Amino acid sequence: MMASTDVDNRGEGALFSDQIPSEMDALCPSPPGPSRPQRTYERIGGREGTSFCQTLIHLLKGNIGTGLLGLPLAVKNAGLVVGPISLLVMGVIAVHCMKVLVKCSHHLSEKVDRPSLSYGEAMQYGMENVSWLRRHSRWGKQIVNLFLIITQLGFCCVYFVFLSDNIKQVVEAANATTVSCHMNYTNQTQVLVPSFDSRLYMLCFLPAVVLLVFTPDLRYLAPLSLVANLMMTASLMLIYFYSLTNIKYPIDLPKVGRAIDYPLFFGTAIFAFEGIGVVLPLENKMQRPQRFIPVLYFGMGIVTFLYTSLGTIGYLCFGEHIGGSITLNLPNCWTYQAVKLLYCFGIFITFALQFYVPAEILIPPVLSRVSESWQTPVNLLLRTVMVVFTCALAVLIPELDLVISLVGSFSSSFLALIFPPILQILTFHSEGAMSLPTAAKNVVITLIGLIGFLTGTYVTIEQIIARNAQKHEETFSSFSLQ
Repeated sequence: MMASTDVDNRGEGALFSDQIPSEMDALCPSPPGPSRPQRTYERIGGREGTSFCQTLIHLLKGNIGTGLLGLPLAVKNAGLVVGPISLLVMGVIAVHCMKVLVKCSHHLSEKVDRPSLSYGEAMQYGMENVSWLRRHSRWGKQIVNLFLIITQLGFCCVYFVFLSDNIKQVVEAANATTVSCHMNYTNQTQVLVPSFDSRLYMLCFLPAVVLLVFTPDLRYLAPLSLVANLMMTASLMLIYFYSLTNIKYPIDLPKVGRAIDYPLFFGTAIFAFEGIGVVLPLENKMQRPQRFIPVLYFGMGIVTFLYTSLGTIGYLCFGEHIGGSITLNLPNCWTYQAVKLLYCFGIFITFALQFYVPAEILIPPVLSRVSESWQTPVNLLLRTVMVVFTCALAVLIPELDLVISLVGSFSSSFLALIFPPILQILTFHSEGAMSLPTAAKNVVITLIGLIGFLTGTYVTIEQIIARNAQKHEETFSSFSLQ
């Protein structure tokens, strides 16, 4: 789950730069070499690019994160049968929208004689194909970039909540952690030593996260990022093993969830599948870009399998007790407490990568307006303010499942489902290259995204208000009893 584009060519004083950076730029910068339109899908001038396997690894890395761990709860909200089927359908639609974005980018980049386009630029040039939208075409790019920023900062909010919930659970059960990992079908970690509120843990993480985002060049974090990825992979393997070997029989879970909970499923699922921002940067960086579509199909096939399988297996294992992240249900033993810590380390390092995108969009225009002697302190101040802002949002909504659903419903639905079919209509409608079934398909996908956006956002906000009211009532009751 990352944001888009692969060139950093900022316009002085602009709110959003012409090219939106991605974490791929930070860790895997494009090699030097001439840049020309790649109409024949060949790197020219001896320019090197990423291989099939490297691109596949980056694609998997960009799509697998905290969203995967929340999918068992999503399956619970949809039902044991409806949930997995819905995840498969959503995976097919998401991959199709990624392919549509690549196809439109190829067509428009050749039309405007550009070597590559960002997501926002593709929307801008697509709008220029429509006469009555041409004057406002830059708004298309600005809107896409705005949703990219919202999504990335939303990911950072989720990371704060994830870190606090998991570390809080490990600390509270530290004195009772055992070697035995027996199953009791409840939230597995026994709370034996009452600890601080999870929001205080977020504030404890704040200084460390601020120092992390002060890293001047994210390539310095590349070795740590590699270690974090290995740790997260090992953690996922252990989570799979535990869930598979502890499924409860007979299975009497509801096959269809409540209709009112389905929008929560949508928000969580689309949060997990929102990896469309990484598609164009990866395609632009490939040594042989004509092989990107096979990479996309193969990689997203793996992602969809992981999402569907872990969502289903996790729900089968923990049933109605499943938490906002499956890690919160792991047993109170050293092995699975270590899993939580390892995954937390991976998420902590990933925070800097996700933060890179909005920082590189919002900070340079401000720095261009101050003198050179003030640029470093202003840069650090702005980074601090942005981290504090994401932490404050997490403190206001300290519910992991609801934060994931809100980010997914509100912003990821636009990037993953709504914008790509609209872009295809804008790109090809005036050239007679779009059939009626294709246009109808685009309208249907757009409507699915809009309905998911409206219902998911509404239900999630309603749940946030209800849970806060319940907490206040419980707090008031406890004070009254005292």
